[in-house]
Amino acid sequence: MTRGNQSHITEFLLLGLTSDPKQQVWLFASFLAMYLVNVGGNSVIIAAIRGDVRLHTPMYFFLSNLSFVDICFTNVIVPRMLANMQSKSKKVPFIQCLTQMYFFVACAITDSFLLAAMALDRYVAICHPLHYTTTMNPRRCLQLVTASWLVSHLHSLTHTVLMARLSFCGPNIIHHFFCDVQPLLMLSCSDTSVNELLAFTEGSFVIMSPFIFIIISYVYITRAVLRVPSGRGRYKVFSTCGSHLTVVALYYGTAISVYIRPSSTYSVTKDRVVTVIYTVVIPMLNPFIYSLRNRDMKQALRKLARREEQNKH
Repeated sequence: MTRGNQSHITEFLLLGLTSDPKQQVWLFASFLAMYLVNVGGNSVIIAAIRGDVRLHTPMYFFLSNLSFVDICFTNVIVPRMLANMQSKSKKVPFIQCLTQMYFFVACAITDSFLLAAMALDRYVAICHPLHYTTTMNPRRCLQLVTASWLVSHLHSLTHTVLMARLSFCGPNIIHHFFCDVQPLLMLSCSDTSVNELLAFTEGSFVIMSPFIFIIISYVYITRAVLRVPSGRGRYKVFSTCGSHLTVVALYYGTAISVYIRPSSTYSVTKDRVVTVIYTVVIPMLNPFIYSLRNRDMKQALRKLARREEQNKH
């Protein structure tokens, strides 16, 4: 088909997770509940860290930023999904689709880099404790967070600009619950080889580089922990990493399974279930993972609860 005969699509149809009205009822209730828990839980984590001087440390500074990104992550995806479930028209304008894709990619990559920054913090704290204060100073922590945001948005902007240059001639149906990179590429009638090359190479780099850095950090951390003479001492040192490792395993386990592979193997039907896990479920679980086994966080949450109770009276 020649470009002159193509009619450029100005909107897409987002089909969501299911077209069954009965399933949509319980899906709407489930995702609304997860959304409220996510926003509420992560907001409480941020408030608890800001309100307790003992938590004004690099580890909790990174955690509060991670909680903020998780709130943004969910706000990019879930409100649109919920509105789509309640609407008879599933239409999404092309510019809105690109905007959602931009912020989705930016938040996802920022999450990845923040997890790497948290691994660096644990590595310095456990392997080089005498240099911890000077190495992880407030200025260095701010630089790491700023760099995470800048690199993520530059990466996302590149994807979005390249996507905006493509032609979409029909069909315009996206078998997904949000505007992700691969489902959009599958609908384009232009040559998408540059986009696919960028997604697989540079995309793999920005996801896998932080992951490899985290793995290397934990190799050194494990070696340092094994040198601790007592079993109780080893458990105490390594327990500070347990929450972070859990989140890393959940996040990268799902993200890598969807994105780090050739586009020819991509399946919207199978992969959108996995996508739900890291876009909705994991951000919702993060506040519980980081607070349930963390004594300092529990104390900060109790302090926050007492302060709220006093404000009522």
